[in-house]
Amino acid sequence: MTRPAQELLSEVGRRVRARRHEKEWTLKQLAQAAGLSERFVGSLESGKANISVGNLAEVAIALELPLVTLLGGEPARGTRGTGVISLLGLRGAGKSTVGAALAQRLDCEFLEIDKLVEREAGLRLPELFAMHGEAYFRQLEVAALTRVLDGHRRAVIATGGGIVTNPEAFELVLARTHPVWLKATPTEHWNRVLRQGDTRPMKNRPHAMAELKRRLEEREPLYSRAALTCVTSGRSVGQVVDELSRWCQR
Repeated sequence: MTRPAQELLSEVGRRVRARRHEKEWTLKQLAQAAGLSERFVGSLESGKANISVGNLAEVAIALELPLVTLLGGEPARGTRGTGVISLLGLRGAGKSTVGAALAQRLDCEFLEIDKLVEREAGLRLPELFAMHGEAYFRQLEVAALTRVLDGHRRAVIATGGGIVTNPEAFELVLARTHPVWLKATPTEHWNRVLRQGDTRPMKNRPHAMAELKRRLEEREPLYSRAALTCVTSGRSVGQVVDELSRWCQR
C-alpha cells in the first residue's frame, strides 16, 4: 500500500473513532449498526482495514455523518460560517481577542473552553491543576467541548493552548469544527501575555523564553493540522478578522 493511501486510511480511522466516542458507543455497537464485524471495525479505526466504499458508507450512515466527512473532504462552500470555528494556538496567540471580534462579525456566540472548565470546576485553572492535576482538567476539557459542540450549530470557540495534547479533545476539534491555528512568533506570544498584565510566564523562571520556543516547536506539527493557518504577527485584529471572515464564506 502506498504511503498516501495508508495516511488516508489512518485519518478515516481517526474520524470514525472520534465520532464513535461522541456517540458513546462501543466497538460492538458500531459494528452491529454498520453490519460489520467488531474485529473489522477495530482494524478500521486503527487504520489497518482497506475498507470498500460500500462498507464505509454503511459506517457513515451508522454514525450519522456524510461519507465525505469520513474521507476528509472539504465541506460545501459557504458552510464554514454556519458551523463552529475553533481557534488554536499557545497563550498569547490572540484567540480571545480575535475570537470575540470574529464572532461579532459572524453574528454568533463566542465561547472560551478554559473559562467553561473553570465555571464547571468552580476553580481558576492554576488552582484546578494544583488540587486535581492535569488528567482531571483534560476530562473537564473534553466534557466542556462536547457540550459546546452538541449545543451550537454556529459559534466561535477559543481552545486552550494545550488542547492539541489531549487526544480525545483534539479529535473532536478536527472532526466537528473548522479549526484555525493563529500563528505568532515566540516574542509576540510573550509580549501579548505581558500586555495583559500577566507576569507569571517569567516569574522565577529565567529560561521561560527558551521554554516557550521549545513548546511552540513541539506543538507546531499538531497545530498545523488545522484547516487554516492564519499568521497574526505584525497584523491588526481587524486584518486577521477580515481574513478569517473571507475564509468562512468560501
